[in-house]
Amino acid sequence: MPTLTINGTEIEVEKGTSILQAAEMLGVEIPHFCYHGRLSVPANCRMCLVEVKGGPPKPAASCAMSCADGMEVHTDSEMVKKARKGVMEMMLINHPLDCPICDQGGECDLQDQAVAYGFDRSRYAENKRAVPNKELGPIIKTIMTRCINCTRCVRFAEEIAGVETLGQLNRGEDAEIGTFIEQAVDTELSGNLVDVCPVGALTSKPYAFKARPWELVKTQSVDVMDAVGSNIRIDSRSGEVLRILPRLHEDINEEWISDKTRYAYDGLTKRRLDRPWLRNPQTNQLEECGWPEAFSFIAEKLKDINGTEIAALAGDLCDLESMTALKDLMTGLGSPHLDCRTDGGSYNPSNRAGYLFNTTIAGIEEADAILIVGANPRYEATMVNARIRKNWLDHRTKIALIGEAVDLTYPYEHLGDGWADLEKFMKARSGFAKIFKEAQRPMIIFGAHLFTGEGGAALHAYAMEAAEKLGVIKDNWNGFNLLQTAASRVGGLDIGFVPQEKAGKGFSDILAGTRDGSIKALYLLGADEFDARSEIGWNTFVIYQGHHGDRGAAMADVILPGAAYTEKDALYVNLEGRVQEGWRAVFPPGEAKEDWKILRALSEYVLKAPLSYDNLKQLRTHIYATAPHLVHLGDIIPALWPSAAAGKGDALPAEAQIFASISKSGYYATNSVARASQIMRACEDAFVPAVPLKEAAE
Repeated sequence: MPTLTINGTEIEVEKGTSILQAAEMLGVEIPHFCYHGRLSVPANCRMCLVEVKGGPPKPAASCAMSCADGMEVHTDSEMVKKARKGVMEMMLINHPLDCPICDQGGECDLQDQAVAYGFDRSRYAENKRAVPNKELGPIIKTIMTRCINCTRCVRFAEEIAGVETLGQLNRGEDAEIGTFIEQAVDTELSGNLVDVCPVGALTSKPYAFKARPWELVKTQSVDVMDAVGSNIRIDSRSGEVLRILPRLHEDINEEWISDKTRYAYDGLTKRRLDRPWLRNPQTNQLEECGWPEAFSFIAEKLKDINGTEIAALAGDLCDLESMTALKDLMTGLGSPHLDCRTDGGSYNPSNRAGYLFNTTIAGIEEADAILIVGANPRYEATMVNARIRKNWLDHRTKIALIGEAVDLTYPYEHLGDGWADLEKFMKARSGFAKIFKEAQRPMIIFGAHLFTGEGGAALHAYAMEAAEKLGVIKDNWNGFNLLQTAASRVGGLDIGFVPQEKAGKGFSDILAGTRDGSIKALYLLGADEFDARSEIGWNTFVIYQGHHGDRGAAMADVILPGAAYTEKDALYVNLEGRVQEGWRAVFPPGEAKEDWKILRALSEYVLKAPLSYDNLKQLRTHIYATAPHLVHLGDIIPALWPSAAAGKGDALPAEAQIFASISKSGYYATNSVARASQIMRACEDAFVPAVPLKEAAE
């Protein structure tokens, strides 16, 4: 390992480490524009120049020069300072004086480095050049005259997002970033282009002219748009969320987030429930009321209904606290009918390893063969797909897919589209099957939607048995992964928000019970994932608690307004079983309250003894007592694989032999917040192909 000296301090680094990286290890700042730690090194901005004693008699680009043994580097010599001033002077030749009207103001690398390392005057008096703006879609605003041609956006699009839309055109003074053919940047990671741009050339179109960064209150939180649990920062002002940015977490989302995570925030202010509502039995119309009136009405209705005729469903955006409170409320009422799997999943919830992403998101990088079965991680878990692509880029790992052939942004071998093809793969001894079976760390990713419906339990047992036969379960390695899509799913399963005992009904049976009369009262906690009007019986008493007037509220007899994920302190468990805490950034609108508080208050009306917790600390203590592994905030407690898989059980259902089609059409409308978002609607219009009238009619 080479040992070098930087500004008089000696450091030993791994072979291949650049001078810039070595300086960062010592805490020595070297200015740069084109360099980014997660992208390839182009070395074209020349701002990171340093002086290397004994080397060439001119400054060297520290991002592109590897450390050598005995090297002596100076980052603040007179030669370096003069060179940096010259580079900065050239950078600003054509850069417009837009700082007062630029959305990047206050967060601009060019601003900061011009002050710290630039010259106090310019020797150029020529007119500045102008570059036409590009239309890149509904979420990226371009002012290309500000572009300094660092090519970060080009490299991100090609390397991380996997699309080759952007490129550098022309040469010399005519060089510019653009698309060869005018088109939008069609990737679910396009919002990250705004983050990697060091100047104001690419900015957020929805956020344009909304606020300055110093006006915003910054709150750390967790995303709920999917089950990944991406770490985010919520920026708000005057009680309104104005933007959402990624927060660094190396084991989950690194420093990227999906477009839905970043831009669905405008849906938080639209179609909101801000006061309780009751349905007038005479007019059949919803009328606003007060909290005591709503609680009294519910108590009066439930008084004459047996506990075994009451059921509860928890939706995809629910937090641990609210699901725990609802479960305790149902237990107090004597109801065994509850379920958090509103997608219809019927797999065995008692085996934790059977519903987790056991490899972990960071563990994807260690896999040496990947098989995807009936899943489309690009749209079901975008950051998981980005990790798979990263593995392929770094190691050229072999990947195969059984399911619909779709663009996953990396090459793969298509092995078929149904369970029969998985059976065939298990028996094969050549091609990818041979590579997979000989791999030291193989992994399988099953789509959660494969295990919905009546045959879900048998299929899930079959999938676990297949994983064992294919050798993905080894010492210190569990390659069986279920790709959950809901932020609440793993947490709900962990606390046991599933049918209780043998008498308990699951999701499908609960809905069927509302139609045949065996379920007379149904409590929907943010459950908007299904068509309530067609699935719930019209004679059922429906209580809906949530934050949007969405599908669940359409059938409700009582509506209780809850808080969205940005409006409460709450715990969430992501698909790999990691417990994370989200923090309140703004207060709920109107009379809306935090969900667990609503359930605690309701318990005083409907139970003889109200729920035993009065504050968040007491509630979380109760959660940890119920599921001790959840006390490890931020950590993953690996689930033990059962000593023997459950076996196939009954014969596989004939209708489940071919995997259902997964497409991009629903990506921008997976939950109530996204469906209320105008930005998501604009993205859907721009990026999702229109269905031909003939196909729509069929």
